[in-house]
Amino acid sequence: MDLEYSQEYKDFQEDVRAFVRTHGDKSPPRGGGITRPSPITKDWQALLIENGYAARIIPKEYGGYGAEPDILKTVIIAEELNKAGLNRGLANQGVTMLVPTLLELGTEEQRKKWIAPTLRGDVVWCQGYSEPSAGSDLASLRTRATEDGDDFLINGHKIWTSSAQVSDMMFILVRTEPEAPKHHGISYMLLPMDTPGIEIRPLVSMTGDAEFNEVFFTDVRLKQNQIVGERGQGWQVANATLKHERGMLGDPDRTARQLLGLIECLQSETVNGQRLMDNAIYRDRVLRLQARTKAMQYHSMRVLTCNLRKEDPGVARLIVKLNATILNNEICETAIDMLGELGVLYDDAKYRRRDGKWQYNYMYSLGLIIGGGTSQIQKNIIAERGLGLPREPKAKTL
Repeated sequence: MDLEYSQEYKDFQEDVRAFVRTHGDKSPPRGGGITRPSPITKDWQALLIENGYAARIIPKEYGGYGAEPDILKTVIIAEELNKAGLNRGLANQGVTMLVPTLLELGTEEQRKKWIAPTLRGDVVWCQGYSEPSAGSDLASLRTRATEDGDDFLINGHKIWTSSAQVSDMMFILVRTEPEAPKHHGISYMLLPMDTPGIEIRPLVSMTGDAEFNEVFFTDVRLKQNQIVGERGQGWQVANATLKHERGMLGDPDRTARQLLGLIECLQSETVNGQRLMDNAIYRDRVLRLQARTKAMQYHSMRVLTCNLRKEDPGVARLIVKLNATILNNEICETAIDMLGELGVLYDDAKYRRRDGKWQYNYMYSLGLIIGGGTSQIQKNIIAERGLGLPREPKAKTL
């Protein structure tokens, strides 16, 4: 089996490397938490799109690069940007979740209005799904929209709404037909966050940051034409978005970047004059993580191939989020463990490593094992939808 790139892909790889050498100094730092894109980040995003390294297969008429899908070129771009330590472009909820949903199910007017400014970072989105009594059982949501002339009046309460405090827009699920069965009568709407009647209350997580929020809606007025798909058919649209959310949370390139950071840590850190990488036990642990990361990357290529062929990847898609969030957390846990006493330092501690990023990312990735559908829920989905096993029995009440 020949795993070498053909000349076409070697040439493309060199083009990406030339881009890195020429423009790498313009890259903003990676990460950055819950913030709006800075001018530097937006300029970098525009440069990536212009060269086909972001929004690569989004049609030009919607602000993308307009290339034909090519899995190997996508892999090469991610590999080279990761190796150079460069920012890979915007990967927020609007770019990774709403844009593909609109391409699949939105109207032409919605695509032309929202996709380009979302890709550029001019419009930031949040997701209005979970509620205090409708998290794992999302279809039980109670936020409602009642007709008032040409408008809806929205009342209710969302929770765990990531980045709501910095967002311009929300894609939100509301119940428009309260008498319909719970998976019906839900509509998927596009809501400006500056609409009167919206109250945002940040929630601080164990990282010390307010990554998500409670959002309250009191007689929030929205035009009835702001529905994606058909009225009352929002569950189908929501599941299209959830498919992309799981892909975002299961991004293999993010995992590969974390692994590169772990390897760099082991090569540069020493204990009693010996590099951590020279410890056979540590090398073995890293090798196991490296094998799982490679398997994850190849699995992602398998799922992408199915998508391009218009085939249903089935259970292959369902395992992505579960596998990735656990692996990301284990990589951070390994770094903290191997650093020993230094691994517990964070905030402004004098000898902390990587500005405390290992500790922050450990706690953040632990949260993602819960967010976007807990691992327990993911296992149920895999078992029931992927493997055809019977549904978990419900507890009987006396």
